[in-house]
Formats: sequence, C-alpha cells, structure tokens
Amino acid sequence: MSTATAVRPGSGAMFDAIAERYDLVNRIASLGLDRSWRRAAIQALALGTGARVLDVATGTADVAIAIARRYADARVVGIDPSVRMLERGARKLHRAGLDGRVELLPGDAMALPFDAESFDAAICAFGIRNVPDREAVLREMRRVTRRGGRVVVLELGEPRGALGRIARLHVHHVVPWLGAWLSSAPAYRYLSRSIAAFPPPERFAEQMRAVGLVPVHIRSLTFGAAWLFAAECPLDVAAR
Repeated sequence: MSTATAVRPGSGAMFDAIAERYDLVNRIASLGLDRSWRRAAIQALALGTGARVLDVATGTADVAIAIARRYADARVVGIDPSVRMLERGARKLHRAGLDGRVELLPGDAMALPFDAESFDAAICAFGIRNVPDREAVLREMRRVTRRGGRVVVLELGEPRGALGRIARLHVHHVVPWLGAWLSSAPAYRYLSRSIAAFPPPERFAEQMRAVGLVPVHIRSLTFGAAWLFAAECPLDVAAR
C-alpha cells in the first residue's frame, strides 16, 4: 500500500506530514486572521481564577500557549493525535517558558483520557471537522468539563456574501496551491474539502444540543470564514 493511500485524510499521520510548515501555512492562508479568531475563542471561555482548561486538537499548541499567556494562573492540557505536531508545540512551549503550566499529551478526541468534570472549560480550535464523529467529541468535551463550565469550538466555514465569494476562491484555490508549495498538496486539498463538508452553524448548534450542551454564543467571524460556538454544560446533574 502506498503512503498516499495509507494515510487517512484528517488523521494524526496526515498532520505529522505537515507539522513543520503548519504554522507558516496557517498564517499565510488565513492572512494572519487566525490569531484574532483564537483570541475571540479564548475570550468566549469566560475563565475564572486558577482555571484548568483542556485544549482538544491542540496541534502545535497555539491556543494552549495563548491561554497560558493571557491567564497567568491558568493550567492547560493539550491533546492531539499527531506526535509531530505535539513535538513542535513542545518546542514552542519551551521557548515561551511555559513548560510548567501547559502539558501536551497524545490522544483521541473521541475518547478523552480524563475523568468526568476534570476541567473548568474545554476548547477545540480548527480540529473538530477532522474527526469521524463530531458528536462523540462534543460529548467527551461535555463529560470532562465541570457543570456550568464552557465548551468552545472555533472552526473554519464557507464564507458568505459578496466578499465571501472572494474568500471562497482563496480557500478552495489559493490555500491548496500554498499547501502544495510550502508543505503537502494532498493535506491542503483535504483542508478545502473538509471546510465545505462542515455543517452550517445552525446544524452544528443542534449537534451541541444533542449531547446536552446549551449554546450561549454563536458568532460569525470575517464574513463566515470562521465560526465561534460557545456552550455551557448544564448545572442540572440529571441533564448530564
């Protein structure tokens, strides 16, 4: 079996292959907007003092690092199936002096290796569209988050409106070309397909409700190029 057919699209192995250029391609492909999108998602976590936060599909740990920098007393655990992405994230943590406050672990978002209500909040940025069962991920994020805590999802979307047409051209043609030039052509062709396949915001909000989460904030970012979903875990024990 060839390498191309052995690597499942969206898998940890696929992201292993593009780990070294992943951050650079993201900056260029998003025109630098991914940083402001992450800041909005972190704000939506509504963290309190000394919060313990889970970053699902942490990748190279951009979100985990941003949380630790913004909240000096926060503790962050990042989990991802790509060992090479985690290795790159660990180097970034070391340079930032955050090794002691952020822990990176290999793992499956659909079967999180944590006890119930282990975290004050959980976040998944640009990762949930890559898993085979999105509701399983949401269910797991809800399980490990304390009652009253926030679950936040930041995901890429199909841009809307007149300017959205230009953005769609960028996503479906420019981004795969950039990926081919800087990293891995198959991976970035997959990226544009996975964005198109992600459900509309209303349907994704229904998936959140289906696992018992209560959406409190749904926001379009940059003409729908990204979407921010913030939900709360119910206070009622029976609802869990």
